Amino acid sequence: MRIAILSRNTNLYSTKRLVEAARQRGHDVSVLDHLKCYVVIERGNPVIYYNGKVVPKMDAIIPRIGNSVTLYGTAIVRQFEIMQVFSAVKSLAIVRSRDKLRSLQILSKAGVGLPKTAFANHPRDIDGVLSQVGGTPVVIKLLEGTQGIGVMLAESRKAAKSIIEAFYGMKADILIQEFIRESAGADIRAFVVDGKVVGAMKRQGKEGEFRSNLHRGGNGVVIKLSKQEKETALAAANALGLSVAGVDMLQSNRGPLVMEVNSSPGLQGIETATQIDIAGKIIQYVEKNIRVNVKDKVGV
Repeated sequence: MRIAILSRNTNLYSTKRLVEAARQRGHDVSVLDHLKCYVVIERGNPVIYYNGKVVPKMDAIIPRIGNSVTLYGTAIVRQFEIMQVFSAVKSLAIVRSRDKLRSLQILSKAGVGLPKTAFANHPRDIDGVLSQVGGTPVVIKLLEGTQGIGVMLAESRKAAKSIIEAFYGMKADILIQEFIRESAGADIRAFVVDGKVVGAMKRQGKEGEFRSNLHRGGNGVVIKLSKQEKETALAAANALGLSVAGVDMLQSNRGPLVMEVNSSPGLQGIETATQIDIAGKIIQYVEKNIRVNVKDKVGV
């Protein structure tokens, strides 16, 4: 089987592990920098070029699209999909998950537990918005932020109003979200592959830091999820159409609350914490779907 991993850096842990897992299972795997791809669109003949040459026929792709290049990256994924190449993560699902507001609205409709969140355009009554999410402390998030960047905790109403007014002054879109005090600076990352939670870890922020992201100095340890936490993670991934996802949840007094669903979750933290071959499970998922596609084509 020929697999292409769409990644901008062959030296990233996640990219190297996926290459390693695919080759261990006997597949021909290559890494394509999606920013070096371009598409040609014409009637009945979609084509992708890489470094000026036509990309050979692939059986499957595994997108690792960074947040900053979502628009271009998903266009490349979509072109592969049009060419009937199986994608481990669908282009539409990537778009849904990357838009924080849209993803929360979809999860809300699906009945998934969420921290109470407000979104407004230059509200005249900031006090009213703050009251709707439970008052201070309050979490303020840039819609375009990633890896904990652009996420702030306002301890007081005065601080919250200052931050919100500053962002509105810069015409930045933000979410205003309730602070879950009982989570104590920790969250859960549940890794979902093919409708199953294949690994989970608890991430604890360093002392004095309310953000638990490993990129911000937090640490991850293996955790056994409750039935409700598993169900919430699967419901969140399913609502967004993600077959491979990292679901980030807070443990609250009213049950698990989903903060974010990541369509390109990193493998290093979860594999280190759990000692589970997550990359191998992603390759197995791809293999399963390629076999299904082949059977459909030959009419078996």
